Amino acid sequence: MNKEIPPLGAYVIDTRTDRVGQVITVTGDLLHLHPPGGGAGWDCPVDSIEVTALRIYLRARVIEANLMRRLV
Repeated sequence: MNKEIPPLGAYVIDTRTDRVGQVITVTGDLLHLHPPGGGAGWDCPVDSIEVTALRIYLRARVIEANLMRRLV
């Protein structure tokens, strides 16, 4: 394993698919990610992630906030 494991709740990019996901669980060197707006999660090896830039993180948070506003 070459990369540091991000903390739970962090947003990362799955470099295999360019999808942004939030780290939900960590099992060994495998991360379980969920998309910011909800939907099916997926597994990604730690070696295939990149920590997100601030603008990507903020965009993901806006999607989450909009989703929560619709649920209220």
